Amino acid sequence: MSQTVGLESYKSEMLTFSLWDYGVFGLMLLISTSIGLFYALAKGGQKTSEDFFTGGRQMSAIPVGLSLSASFMSAIQVLGVPAEAYRYGMKFLWMCLGQLVNTLLTAYLFLPVFYRLGLTSTYEYLELRFSKKVRLCGTIQYVLATMLYTGIVIYAPALILNQVTGLDIWASLLSTGFICTFYTTIGGMKAVIWTDVFQVFVMLSGFIAILIQGTLMVGGPGQVLAIAYNNSRINIADFNPDPRSRYTFWTFIFGGTLVWLSMYGVNQAQVQRYVACKTEKEAKLALLVNQLGLFVIVSSAVGCGIVMFALYKDCDPLLAGYISAPDQYMPYLVLDIFEKYPGVPGLFLACAYSGTLSTASTSINAMAAVTVEDLIKPNLPNLSPRKLTLISKGLSLIYGTSCITVAALSTLLGGGVLQGSFTVMGVISGPLLGAFVLGMFVPVCNTAGVFVGLGAGFALSFWVAVGGTIYPPSEATMGVLPSYGDFCPLYNASEGVNGTIVFGLLPPMDVSESIERLGILDDFYAMSYLYYGALGTITTIIVGTVVGCLKGPSKRSMKHPGVLWWDIMKQTSSVSPEEVMKPFPKNPGNSPDLQKEAFLPVSLSSAEFPAEEKILMGKEGLAGASSIRSSKESVCICPAFDHSCFHVLRETNV
Repeated sequence: MSQTVGLESYKSEMLTFSLWDYGVFGLMLLISTSIGLFYALAKGGQKTSEDFFTGGRQMSAIPVGLSLSASFMSAIQVLGVPAEAYRYGMKFLWMCLGQLVNTLLTAYLFLPVFYRLGLTSTYEYLELRFSKKVRLCGTIQYVLATMLYTGIVIYAPALILNQVTGLDIWASLLSTGFICTFYTTIGGMKAVIWTDVFQVFVMLSGFIAILIQGTLMVGGPGQVLAIAYNNSRINIADFNPDPRSRYTFWTFIFGGTLVWLSMYGVNQAQVQRYVACKTEKEAKLALLVNQLGLFVIVSSAVGCGIVMFALYKDCDPLLAGYISAPDQYMPYLVLDIFEKYPGVPGLFLACAYSGTLSTASTSINAMAAVTVEDLIKPNLPNLSPRKLTLISKGLSLIYGTSCITVAALSTLLGGGVLQGSFTVMGVISGPLLGAFVLGMFVPVCNTAGVFVGLGAGFALSFWVAVGGTIYPPSEATMGVLPSYGDFCPLYNASEGVNGTIVFGLLPPMDVSESIERLGILDDFYAMSYLYYGALGTITTIIVGTVVGCLKGPSKRSMKHPGVLWWDIMKQTSSVSPEEVMKPFPKNPGNSPDLQKEAFLPVSLSSAEFPAEEKILMGKEGLAGASSIRSSKESVCICPAFDHSCFHVLRETNV
């Protein structure tokens, strides 16, 4: 961002937090830690890894739904959404519609699959449908992307608050990072969910305080809306189809929906929460609660952005040089309007870091879960539940420390960490969503198809994201609305405490050299960042389907009983996955994971696979499970981890 000439002579002193503000912030951290301790000690703590990762699948809808909402609202969104509303107007509210479409698709397409299969790791499904290599690929991609994203989520707010208020960057990094790692490690999923619930209310309290005080300072809601209307901020009816426009109706409905779907439909951090519910109905209700929570939070954040514009309509802090990036609007606003209210800015500080804690704790728990389920259990099948629980907690500690390390390394990035966080998740999550769509809805797709599709989707979205970062579009192309600096208070700091305040036009801006543009590629790179994930998803689906058709189905991939979406939808949804698993007899030769995967219900007769060694049990052999299984269903039990038997459930021959 170019700076104003000689503007340093006219800046006021940096606003800072008081001891009262740090006290409020410290209280929030203390309560979060106490929740983790409570669930670590309550009822003897977590006895199994299942308790640690899914809360024993006994959680109710409301806390899970609020937890889903909290994990979306990281500090990046707490600081970024109001700034985007300030610069682009109220059309940002279309995000809520995109999230609603995502909630419906998740509830009816993806949730039933993961819930009815009783999976702890979403990537177990990729092995059931394709092969172990695809599962491993998905797991590694997820862990790397999440570690990078979480590190940036921890670092970004620390950097922003340091630049605006002088808050020590290392103190905020280490305090939030270690406390988050601590309560996640000792408390497991229950601690994550209940601290998220607490942090949702902290975030909402911060937003509501800003809305009330800001509106009163402007002169009431009517005055706020009048100023916004006269300056083009009330621009809901933007149906411009140009993909280069950063935010339009189509950007949120198409690009936004697919981005949220990759984050809510198949993302381990989110799926792990809703499969923790008691029943599938509770899980769907949790998604509805999540949607209501997101609507309230996003609307409040957009409202803060509009109120902020009404306050600064004659003197944009960015133009005046009081801040150096759009993401610094919110902390500047808070310290400005609450200067005479000790402790209230601390509420916003707690609000921002509540978002960070909820996102980071969720990510740490999810990374530990996929590592245990996808890497440790298949290779060490005889570990006792107690050892698995200890390993799970150790992994949470390791991943938490790793995220703090990534956050510390992020100091080397300088600026651009906010865009970097969106780029990391968009480029990785988009193609992975495509892989799950291929597995559930495209029977012709095989292992070769999904691998080529994943590679193509990742390559294309990565290329566009990097191009858009190196050659950023102009503000006019993105649709940034005008802001003004015609009546700024200019503090003559050169005269010390006796300096005078002059109201007037700002000094002229430096004109930085323009970046050399690339013609038609420039337009391609200028597409809205919300389309990055959609580009990866669609490319993965198209390429995977084409390669699958060209390769042709192998002799083992003609049928995928029990793992395609319409097969799974035929199963009962009246009980939790744990209840379905209990009646099966234990097979000493198998790992717990293999038992769970091999016992999927299929509608096959032994005549269809005469050459395979297997035992078919009808519903009579299912004891207590007979009341919840269809009379036509049967179960294939493999005596060992034998690929020749296991292919009934997945395609392995490419």
